[in-house]
This record gives sequence, structure tokens and C-alpha cells, in this order.
Amino acid sequence: MVCHLSGCRDAASRDVLVELWAVGREGEIVQQLMPEFERRHPGVRVKVQQVPWTAAHEKLLTAYAGDAMPDVFQLGNTWIPEFVALNAIDRLDERTSRAERAGFDDFFPGILETNRVQAALYGLPWYVDTRLLFYRKDILAAAGHAEPPRNWDTWLQAMEHIKQRLGSGHYAILLPINEWQMPVILALQLNAELLRDNACYGNFRSAAFRRAFSFYLELFRRQLAPAVGETQIANLYQEFANGYFSMYVTGPWNIGEFSRRLPDSVQDAWATAPLPSPDERYPGLSLAGGASLAIARTSRHKEMAWRLIEYLTAPEQQLKFYQLTGDLPTRRTAWQDAALPANARVKAFWTQLQAVASPPKIPEWERIASKIAHYAERAVRGDVSEEEALRRLDEEVDRILEKRRWLLQTAQ
Repeated sequence: MVCHLSGCRDAASRDVLVELWAVGREGEIVQQLMPEFERRHPGVRVKVQQVPWTAAHEKLLTAYAGDAMPDVFQLGNTWIPEFVALNAIDRLDERTSRAERAGFDDFFPGILETNRVQAALYGLPWYVDTRLLFYRKDILAAAGHAEPPRNWDTWLQAMEHIKQRLGSGHYAILLPINEWQMPVILALQLNAELLRDNACYGNFRSAAFRRAFSFYLELFRRQLAPAVGETQIANLYQEFANGYFSMYVTGPWNIGEFSRRLPDSVQDAWATAPLPSPDERYPGLSLAGGASLAIARTSRHKEMAWRLIEYLTAPEQQLKFYQLTGDLPTRRTAWQDAALPANARVKAFWTQLQAVASPPKIPEWERIASKIAHYAERAVRGDVSEEEALRRLDEEVDRILEKRRWLLQTAQ
């Protein structure tokens, strides 16, 4: 009996152990997909560690500094350039065959592009998200608009009509003023270059960004949006149900939340729609978001780590993951399942995902984004003028990019 148990221990010690770090609820749910992967790869075990979103970025940096990175890890798409700059991620181009690269056409192009830095591929999208319009179709119709707006002019008209109909104490749209996403989305819709000179300087006083920023601030000046952050809304779902606001730009994670948290009386009264555009093109651009899977440069099991990424991003597993989590698939063939197109609220995301763009792919982006949010909030509150906000934003971003300029000059 002892020899038998010892033999089991010896066999287990010969297993290849692949470590996967996954963030948030996904880290819990993905464990349900591991038995099938292990069945397909005898002698391989996958150890999943769940990491909270609030700690994920710092934990990964600490693991990198301590030479303790997992084999495979989940990254927010905007984090990828930072970890590439640290030389923490393995290039996937060198691990994929020509046939496998041909299969990349199945990914949403704008989402796959977030995984490329200087044309090299460093991750594969695991799930996608982008932001679009959640709205009260009953309130919009009562304000004289049978369909959601398709351009900025009709969007502004619809919001004015909602405000006029509902009166003081109600707003047309909720745009939390502590978020950077909406000013950036509006700017990307106008093809604004957020940074200039090889992403070495801020470009927030450009004509395109000025126009986007002015449109954003005008929504608050006209009192179409309340000057509050999301945390200042006691119960976002109840306030949406009460008509405190009738539109909200948010992502696919809220499809399930709205379905669970809104009262039955308004469950048939809300819908989703792609974002309006500044002109007649439709839809307007939104952000390419979501999370990707990457291989640590220091992994000792890179081949099996790649097989794990292939498995988790295959259409079959993408569909299972959607059914378990509600996270939208990155592979377009996974959307052919009847469950996705049949859901009108999800279908709007399919349309929006054809028109997405990413912010500048540089390691400093997270710091720059926080500055955009800071000065947008100060301008909304009237602490600084519109012109002063953009001037200070350019100055602070120039300081953030000082090291980048030095490194590029040194490399010449």
C-alpha cells in the first residue's frame, strides 16, 4: 500500500504544472474549464490563482520584480504596452504557425490590435468589452424619439427633449465625472491624435480634442448630465429605474446587472444601442476593451502555456465562458451560436465591436488617463476653464512623457 501511494506521488511529481493567474470573477469561473484541458493533455495540471482587480496590476509588477511570474496571466488590454516595455511578456508571433496566424482573422480586428506593440503580437484577447449606450426606450419614445440617436446632433436633441419632459431633478444621461473614457471616446470619434511627435507630447489642445472636450462639457453646462461620480449615486440601478437619468454609457458587464437589479416594472423598458457619431457614419467609435492572455517571458513551460491560451480562446471555450460569465467572446465564430444574436441587448455590442479603437499603446497611458479624468472633472466643476484644463493637461502629460523622450533620443 505504501509503495502504491509512493508511486502516485512520483507520478504526480512528473506532471507539468502550468500556473494561470486570472483576475476578478473570471479567475473563479475559469477553473470550471480546466478539467477538459487537463483531459486533453495527460500529465499536465493547471493551477489557477484568482486575483482581485484592485490588486492585479500591483501584484503582477511585484511578481515581475521578484522573478515569480506565472506561466500565463490575464492582462487588461491597456496594460500590455507597460509589460512589453518591462520585457515581461513572450512574443507570440514566434510561437505560432502560419496556419494559426491565419486563424487570427476570426478575432475582432480592433480588439486583436490592442495586443500588438510595434506590429509584434504579445497576447490573445480572452474576452471583449466596449462601451455603448444603455437607455430607457420608453422615456426616449415619450420625448419624441422612436429610435436611439445615430449622430451627435440628434443625440443632443434627444437629451434636451428628455430634460424638458422630465424637468428639474432629472437628467438625460449619466457620465461619471471621475472617468476618462467618455472624453477619450468622443475624441477618437473625431480622429483626434491624443499624443504627438511619436507619442512624446500631449496633444490635447488640438482642434479635434478641443471639439470633443467642448461637446462633453456642454452636456454638463446644459444640465443634461449631473456633475457626480458613480460612487455618488447611491443605487445606480434604482436611479435608472426611477428616471433620474435615462441614458448611460457603459459596458457588457451591466447587461446581467441590469437584468438582475432593475425592478420588473422596467425590465422591458430598457435597451442598448451603438454610440452615436459626430457625422453620418454609424456607429461612432468606442474603446477597444477587455482582457487578454499572455505568456511570461520567464515561463519554463511556454509550449504548454501557449496550448492553454489556444484552448481558452478557441470558439468552443469562448462560448462556454460567455454562458458561465456573460463575458463577450473575442472570436466572431463564437457569436454564430443562436444565444448571442437572439439577445437584442447583446447584438448591439456585435455592431459596436466592428467600430472600436484603442488609446495610445505606450506604458505611460494609465497615468495619462488619470490626468484626463482629473482635468475633465475640474472643468466640469468649474474649478478651471476649458482652456486652462487643456493647457495644464498638456503640461502634465509632457512631464509624464519626459523619460520616453529621453529614451527615444538616446536610442537614436
